[in-house]
Amino acid sequence: MLNIQVDEHEIRELYLEKLEEKIKYADVELVYWDSAELKRRTCLSWNTIQEKFFFHPDFPKYKIGGKWMFPAQETKKFLLKWIRDETK
Repeated sequence: MLNIQVDEHEIRELYLEKLEEKIKYADVELVYWDSAELKRRTCLSWNTIQEKFFFHPDFPKYKIGGKWMFPAQETKKFLLKWIRDETK
């Protein structure tokens, strides 16, 4: 027969430590988004993004090589303004 003893206090401490790590990781803000992140954040397809706001002159975007990059903070501000304007 096998008898295992568990230190509940130690398990709790390990759990809280790992939870804190995950929360810190989730709070880290990306500086730039790529097109996949933009699609994820907006819940829109690439075609819809292009149709609705990609070509708007105020939409912040930079092409680096063959990849589009979007400054996270500027893009968030644009998207919040854009959605307000769209729903008026």
